Amino acid sequence: MVSTQLSPSFLGYLSAELSEKTKLAVEIKDAKPVSGGDISAAFMLTTNGRRYFMKLNSQSAYPLLFERESEGLDAIRQTRTVAVPQAVLHGAFEDNAFLVLAWIETGAKSSQALTALGQQLAAMHRCTASHYGFEHDNYMGSLPQSNTKHTKWADFFINERLQPMVQTAADRNLLSTRQVDLFEQLYARLPELFAEEQPALIHGDLWGGNYLVDTAGKPYLIDPAVSYGHREFDLAMTTLFGGFSSDFYAAYHEAYPLAPGWQQRAALWNLYPLLLHLNLFGASYLPQVIDSVNMYL
Repeated sequence: MVSTQLSPSFLGYLSAELSEKTKLAVEIKDAKPVSGGDISAAFMLTTNGRRYFMKLNSQSAYPLLFERESEGLDAIRQTRTVAVPQAVLHGAFEDNAFLVLAWIETGAKSSQALTALGQQLAAMHRCTASHYGFEHDNYMGSLPQSNTKHTKWADFFINERLQPMVQTAADRNLLSTRQVDLFEQLYARLPELFAEEQPALIHGDLWGGNYLVDTAGKPYLIDPAVSYGHREFDLAMTTLFGGFSSDFYAAYHEAYPLAPGWQQRAALWNLYPLLLHLNLFGASYLPQVIDSVNMYL
């Protein structure tokens, strides 16, 4: 468990690193714990010049966690489509891995903001690659995520998304042999259940807690688990826990319509985050996982 108390030596180190990075004399005046770090401790750093958002976790428990997050934010930023917080600094002090981001003062998730987010996500999904996957592996929440490249989405989704989660669940006795066999049946059917598309840059963990709106109404994506994937995956995740309005979907589909029947495939793509929740939080997610598999057999 990461402490919510930051030592004077750590704060001194951060001040020096921020000074070096920004080429300004930075002095941290206050480090206040805040919500929003998800699996990490989170702080608002108040300095003599500005505020920052910092995430803190164990370097040994989650190696390269924040390097990968920073690279994911940069991949989205380079599309020039949807905003992300500026990644100012990442590193480690003893076993404290940290990521310092620009502070975003949050505002209301208005109709206009959700419309803009839908349009901007559609524009981001037009940024494509020749293969599904990514240049490096990363994390989905606190679990490692493989991004080995494939030419077909079905192969990528089976080999780099479903199978690792199914194997982990089986190893933890969260899935029985019979239930694992259901996934084997699904793998055989998967290519006929959807239409292949060119790989699109996807956020990869797009639930309602992973976007912000600032006080000017500008939307931001946060906490990415990026890869080049099927864009239906991002839209499916938006339906899993709510948090996205009809304005968002209308704007997205006007800008970049999805293939007919995408709503019926949402439960298929959501098997991956549901398996992740099964592995992280236990058997309460098992009925939803099995019901979703059976929908496609």
